[in-house]
Amino acid sequence: MITNHTAELLNPVFLENCRKTPELGPSILFFSGGSALREISRTLKQYSHNSIHMVTPFDSGGSSAELRQAFSMPSVGDLRSRLVSLADENINGHPQVYRLFTYRLPTDRHNGELMDELTSMINGSNPLVESIPDPMRHLICTQLEHFHTSMPKSFDLRGASIGNLVLAGGYLNNNRELEQVTFLFSKLVAAKGIVRTTISEDLHLVAELEDGSQVFGQHRLTGKEVAQIQSPIKKISLSSNANQLIPAHPKISKKNRKLIEQADLICFPPGSFYSSLIANLLPQGVGRAIAGNQVPKVFIPCLGHDPEQFGISIDNSIETLLQHLKQDAGMDCSNSKLLNYVLIDSRNGNYPSTVSQALMDELGIQLIDTTLITQHSAPYYDPDLLVGALLSLA
Repeated sequence: MITNHTAELLNPVFLENCRKTPELGPSILFFSGGSALREISRTLKQYSHNSIHMVTPFDSGGSSAELRQAFSMPSVGDLRSRLVSLADENINGHPQVYRLFTYRLPTDRHNGELMDELTSMINGSNPLVESIPDPMRHLICTQLEHFHTSMPKSFDLRGASIGNLVLAGGYLNNNRELEQVTFLFSKLVAAKGIVRTTISEDLHLVAELEDGSQVFGQHRLTGKEVAQIQSPIKKISLSSNANQLIPAHPKISKKNRKLIEQADLICFPPGSFYSSLIANLLPQGVGRAIAGNQVPKVFIPCLGHDPEQFGISIDNSIETLLQHLKQDAGMDCSNSKLLNYVLIDSRNGNYPSTVSQALMDELGIQLIDTTLITQHSAPYYDPDLLVGALLSLA
């Protein structure tokens, strides 16, 4: 067990080399969704332009819900958020595109005014669009026009992310193929990493709770838009219907499988445990691809209170993670092929429970307890320290 000394884990020489030549940095792969990795991603791109981000397409709340209901499409909110986090924000990048894609339409105006603003973006007269050079401006306006043409009259534009609308328009413009518009969006923001949704199907999360009830939709699990769940999650699955359980068993694409198999390190990062992390592991082929790559695999527990982990300790989370991985990799798959390290900062972190060293020994997992939180970053992980730790393990 490594004690609270970052120097014991960090490799300063290696980190400095990564900073000097980020285009040659290691390919750390994250299974995640949501905004938990926003600052970590922005830090990581200073050290590596080869990180891989598998994000969930199951968000069912906010403006993503409006798009999904209107077009029966996968959620693109997490995809857009991660691509923007990895965008080249330097002068050599595309700062005008970055500003546009992070802009949200106001929530305090009526739809007619918002439609006028969207129209000004489509025709290129809006200042946010006007400053973007061609051919990027033309490409963006084209995707927005496709969205506008397909948009139902009842569509609520309040709070809509322009980046999401561009992705939605591109999705509709490319025969409902998410991969092509993801590639385009990545080039437009000059993303310093690879971002993909684990699958591209229009599916929904369903959770079965210990009390026997069912919860439909990602937004009902996170506790952000509705009351928090009051019973532990027993099982989570995918459904082809948003309101009743019609089991779906999608498979990951060959391209995603190869990305997982070729990564230099696989990270199960902090974030909403079920709707961001476990949801990413549900498609067929994910567990097998992870087991087939003999690189370090790291789990980083959430700090503070995760509403999705009601009644669940960190030990339970680790066991649940392994259980879901083995459902695809095979129940006889050794733990060493699925998880090698649990990374925590017990001195400075506010965790919901402690990690049992006895359980780690039983599972054959190394507990790394090192400084990951500073006075400045608390109550969150310090992005520089966390990124440094992961790079040193890669």
